[in-house]
Amino acid sequence: MCTDHKIRNIAIIAHVDHGKTTLVDSMLKQSGVFRENEAVNERVMDSFDLERERGITILAKNTAIFYHGVKINIVDTPGHADFGGEVERVLNMVDGVLLIVDAFEGPMPQTKFVLKKALSLRLKPVVVINKIDRQDARPEEVLDEIIDLFIELEATDEQLEFPVLYASARNGTASDNANESGKDIRPLFDAILYHVPSPGGSEDEPLQMQVTTLDYSEYVGRIAIGRISHGYLYIGQDIAIHRSSGIREVGKITNLFTYGGLKRQPISKASTGDIVAISGLGAVQIGDILTDPDSSATLPVLRVDEPTLSMMFMVNDSPFAGREGKYLTSRHLRDRLFRETEANISLRVAETDSPDSYNVSGRGELHLAILIETMRREGYEFQVSKPEVIMHEDEGIRTEPYERLVLDVPEDNVGAVMERMGERKGEMTGMTHPAAGTVRIEFSVTTRNLIGFRSEFLTVTKGYGVMSHVFDGYGPELLETKGRRSGVLIASESGTSTTFAIHNIQERGILFIAPGTPVYEGMIVGENSRPDDMEVNVCKKKHVTNLRSSTAEEALRLDSPRIMSLEQCMEYIQDDELVEITPNSIRIRKKKLSKHDRVKDKKNRA
Repeated sequence: MCTDHKIRNIAIIAHVDHGKTTLVDSMLKQSGVFRENEAVNERVMDSFDLERERGITILAKNTAIFYHGVKINIVDTPGHADFGGEVERVLNMVDGVLLIVDAFEGPMPQTKFVLKKALSLRLKPVVVINKIDRQDARPEEVLDEIIDLFIELEATDEQLEFPVLYASARNGTASDNANESGKDIRPLFDAILYHVPSPGGSEDEPLQMQVTTLDYSEYVGRIAIGRISHGYLYIGQDIAIHRSSGIREVGKITNLFTYGGLKRQPISKASTGDIVAISGLGAVQIGDILTDPDSSATLPVLRVDEPTLSMMFMVNDSPFAGREGKYLTSRHLRDRLFRETEANISLRVAETDSPDSYNVSGRGELHLAILIETMRREGYEFQVSKPEVIMHEDEGIRTEPYERLVLDVPEDNVGAVMERMGERKGEMTGMTHPAAGTVRIEFSVTTRNLIGFRSEFLTVTKGYGVMSHVFDGYGPELLETKGRRSGVLIASESGTSTTFAIHNIQERGILFIAPGTPVYEGMIVGENSRPDDMEVNVCKKKHVTNLRSSTAEEALRLDSPRIMSLEQCMEYIQDDELVEITPNSIRIRKKKLSKHDRVKDKKNRA
C-alpha cells in the first residue's frame, strides 16, 4: 500500500488480558506523545475506574500518533463480547485492525467474536503475537491456530496474507522474527503504514459522516464522534442530521476537534478520512448521519446484534432502603436507565405494568453488571432480579442463545468439570493440551444453562481454572437444567449478627456475613448444606449469667464468610430472590421477606 495519504485509521482488538492496552502505552510513548519528564500511568487508555480495577477495556476510546508525517488514528476497543455494541460501531470508523494474540494462550473466544466482525467488514488485519518474552511462549503453534481461525471465519485470500509481528508490549519491542526480540516498536508502525489502506472517500463529494460514539463536556455539551466518509467539516457549517427514526433536522457546528495523543485538539476544519469530535448538534444520537443540507446521500444504518439477556431493575423496597443511596425513586431510576440507552446502543430498556420496575436487556451478564456497578457508584439504590435469556422465534420454532465456552482446566479436575458440564447439557466440541498439566476443553452450551456456572467451576478447579465464553448464535431450545443445588439460610428476624449465633449456624452451611452485620427478616445470610431453605436467627445473643461473661464468645472460632462479587450474586439468585444494590452494600434477599408470605406464595404456585 502507498503511504501518500497522511491518515491511517486502525482498531486494536484482542482477548481480555492479552496486552492490548499495554501495547497502546508503548506506541504512545515511543511516538513522542509524552514529554520526557511527564509522569504517565500504566494502561493510560483505561481511564474508566472500573477498567483499571478489572483490568479490562469497557469503553472504546480514540487516540492518535504521528509517524513519518502520517497520522495514525487508533481506536482501543473492548475485548469482551458483552461490549460488542462498542466494538461493532467503532469498526465502522477504521480501515484495518491490529489483532493481538497471547503467545501462549493463542486465539480465544472474544478474539474470534471481534475478528469475525472485522473480517466481514473487509478490514485489513495486522497480527501481533504478544508476550513473546514469556517462558512458555509457543509462537509457531499460535500462528498456526491464528491461520486456522482466519480460515474458519472465511477470510478472503487478501486477508489471509496478513503480516505477523512478534512483540513484548511490556518491554516496548516488536520484530518480524520470532527469534529476535527487537529494539523498539517501530516495526509495528512500519507495518501499519505499509499494510493498512488509507481512508477512502473524496473531499469533492457532499459531506457524509455517521456518529459512532458520544461524549459529554460540561462546557460544550454533547459531543458526537465519528469518521468523515466524504467531504469536509468546518466551524460554523450548517449540516443536516438524519435520525435513525427517519426525522431530518438541521444543526450548526460550534466546535470541532481532532485527536492528538490522549487529548482532543480544537481545529477549524477537517477533511475526508479523519476521526473528529463535534459539538453544537443538540440531542444527537449514535447512528445519526450528518450530511450537507442540500444533499440526499446518506450512509447505511448502523446495526448491532440484539441483546441476549434481560433483568428487572426495581426500586429498592427492603427495610434498609434509603440508608445509603442518593437516588432512590422510580423517576431517578427511569431517567438514568433511559439516559444510558443514548450512548449504550446494545442496551434496551422497557417499561412494565409496574411504575417501579423496568425490564433491562443487554449482551450478557458482564454488560449488565458494569451498568449496575456504575449506577451504584453514582449513588443509585435499587434491586435486580435473576438474569433471564431472551428467546427467539425462528419460522415458528423457539430458539435460544448458545455460547462457545473455553475452559483451561488442571488435568486432575477434568473429570469433575466434564460431569458438571454434562449436567448443564454442554456439548464438547474440542479438547487440546496447550501446556503440561493443563487441558483446554471447548463446549457449546446454552446461555441459560451457563448462568451460575462460573462460581461452580472455580470451586471444582480450586481456583486454578480459567473460563471464557462468547455468544455463538441461536439454536434449538433445550430443557433447562436444575438451578442452584443448595438451599439458602434466611434471616428470621432483623438486627445485628453476633459471633455466638454465627458459630452455632455455620455447621449448617456457608455464611455470607460476618459478625456485626446489620440484617433484616428475609435477607439471605448463607447457603444451606441441604437443598431446602432454612430460617436462622443470626442475631441471637448468649445469655449472660453470674457464671459466664458475654466476652467468652470472643474465643469462638468462626469460618471465613463467603464474600460474593456483584456478578456472583447475579448468578447465584433464583426466581424468588433479588439482589439489593446500594452505594456501599450488595445484599441477597427473598422477594417475599415474611416467612408467612413465602409459605403462602409456595402454596399458590403448587
